[in-house]
Amino acid sequence: MSVEYIGHNGEDGMCVGLASSEKLGFYGATPAARTDFTAAAVVTTVAVSTTSNIWGFSTSTQANAIVTLVNEIRAALVTLGLKS
Repeated sequence: MSVEYIGHNGEDGMCVGLASSEKLGFYGATPAARTDFTAAAVVTTVAVSTTSNIWGFSTSTQANAIVTLVNEIRAALVTLGLKS
């Protein structure tokens, strides 16, 4: 098998790209700029319980926020070619 490796096995790790403005693409996808998510991180202040209500949260707002964030993450992965 002929494989080309990218990187340097240095003790401090490896970085791809020199600036946040550089574009990346994987598996033949068109290189794309870094994605900044618009959805905020989901914070819950109640213990998650599937018996508290149908969402497992105190309101459906938290469940909807999770769905929004997951969809943004999936879209970013598709754009980079890491998810079909």
